[in-house]
Amino acid sequence: MNGMMILWIAAILVFAVAEALTVQLVTVWFALGAAAALIANAAHLGNAVQFLIFIGVSLVALVATRPFVRKISKVKKTPTNYDRVIGKQAIVTAEIDNIKGSGKIKISGGEWTAQSENSKIIPVGKIVEVIRIEGVKAIVKEIKEEE
Repeated sequence: MNGMMILWIAAILVFAVAEALTVQLVTVWFALGAAAALIANAAHLGNAVQFLIFIGVSLVALVATRPFVRKISKVKKTPTNYDRVIGKQAIVTAEIDNIKGSGKIKISGGEWTAQSENSKIIPVGKIVEVIRIEGVKAIVKEIKEEE
């Protein structure tokens, strides 16, 4: 075995192990390039040609497969209740008091625990707007009634 053959075998192993340790396809293209360079080495091609084959095969494999891989591995975002309630109005069903850690609102047929955005106590029956969601709590602000 010559030095370049050892280099390409080591590169294949390093890229393959790195690929096995990652969640996404990251280094598989370089492992393919190193395998092609190893074949070039077995064919007694020069070191420069081996490196060009490594780079060329890696880039071609990356360009050819990356869009497909991204498409099939794309995480689909499933809308949840919190996506739908932000910016909507709700009615207070249990007094909102951040210090006591109490408060509930009813919105879109569901009930949420709630906190006031400014720590103001909001009594039952008031209309509030959901500003954001933090964990499982709706952060709300009271909507002032027009005078």
